[in-house]
Amino acid sequence: MNKIFKLAMLSTTATALLLSAVQAQETVVWWDFLGGGDGVRMKSLIERFNTEHEGEITIEGTTLEWGTPFYSKVQTSSAIGEGPDVMTYHLSRVPLGVDSGALAEISTDDLAAVGLGADTFASANWEAGQSDGKQYAVPFDIHSIVLYYNKDKLAEAGLLGEDGKPTGLDGADNFMAALEQLQPNSEYALSLQTSGDGTPWRVFYSLFGQQDGVFLGEDGTFLPDDSIPKAVSAVETMASWVEGGFAPALTEYEGSVALFTSGAAALHMNGVWEVPTMTDLAAKGELGFEWGAIAIPTFFDHPATWADSHGFAIPSNGGKEMTPEKKAAVFEVIAWMNKNSLAWADAGHIPAYSPTRDSEEFKTMEPNATYSVLADTAVFDPKSTLAGVASPVYDAVANYIAPAMNGEMSPQDAIDEMKADLQDQAD
Repeated sequence: MNKIFKLAMLSTTATALLLSAVQAQETVVWWDFLGGGDGVRMKSLIERFNTEHEGEITIEGTTLEWGTPFYSKVQTSSAIGEGPDVMTYHLSRVPLGVDSGALAEISTDDLAAVGLGADTFASANWEAGQSDGKQYAVPFDIHSIVLYYNKDKLAEAGLLGEDGKPTGLDGADNFMAALEQLQPNSEYALSLQTSGDGTPWRVFYSLFGQQDGVFLGEDGTFLPDDSIPKAVSAVETMASWVEGGFAPALTEYEGSVALFTSGAAALHMNGVWEVPTMTDLAAKGELGFEWGAIAIPTFFDHPATWADSHGFAIPSNGGKEMTPEKKAAVFEVIAWMNKNSLAWADAGHIPAYSPTRDSEEFKTMEPNATYSVLADTAVFDPKSTLAGVASPVYDAVANYIAPAMNGEMSPQDAIDEMKADLQDQAD
């Protein structure tokens, strides 16, 4: 009997210990929208995190469709308290996320507890995660557009310096002269998306930012009168590349990439996220030329380049409070991802976390290190519920700026109609 009692006690103790271990492990429900090379790298990071935190924290990850479907799902799920514990989020979408009530405010004390704060990120990047001075997202990277180049073609045209990087491209006139030098030995001197919204917006906003243009005034006016000439100049510059036959007309995103990777174009304007494409093709011996990437040239007054960030946000989930243990686990996830973001830089991104960006390991990572100056010259999307990824601003670019690039309407008309369209939606 005594033996049976002891066995029962041992069994009860073992069960209690097991339950205690299970209860001590926090499961963090995670949503992201990352596909392609980004998705592969993020899954690898999640696996590393789970291995290092075995028995303590487990990330339970789900990948949803990028763009509008993701943000619609977040909004509806958060409203009924069924959202994840943490999610990836474009910082350009923060104003709309806050306005719709989908995002929870993030405490600076909670961030400080895991070593994160305003002093660990570039100021513009940190502020891009704010709305009305309150923090709603933590930056993870800075992704911008860059200028990819075919070293062979630039060397042939005398546009490659001794350091192997392009020379003589700054200034709108100099850039046009360079296109003229490159054109004879290429189908196109420059390839970029000239149909749709993505690249046209990113290039326009870069050129506009280089002139200190104001897209959204403090009083809520889109494209205030004194910024209209700057916007027109940006579109005129973009249209001149197509009009001169240096860049292809009415070309979709994928086609613009193919023109460069096939060797048909000497230069290519696109996001840093295409770095893995170039790296992988080169590794397979399928690229056929040496390539590099630099920050977008300075066409106007000073360097400035459109940028956005993948960040981490916490849904409001109908006001449901996290347990202290869950909250600690969520912030450990956010901090760990930033502190291990060198692996994320393999996707072409610039780490948002300053200690990683300033590390010797990152400084020797090419071509990222070459264009990492973008962290200091980045211009983020205007803070508006109409701006950001898959927004009315992007729609307006497809409806007005892209047609102007292709000679289907004048740059002045394009800007006037875009201004009127966005103002009507805002009022």
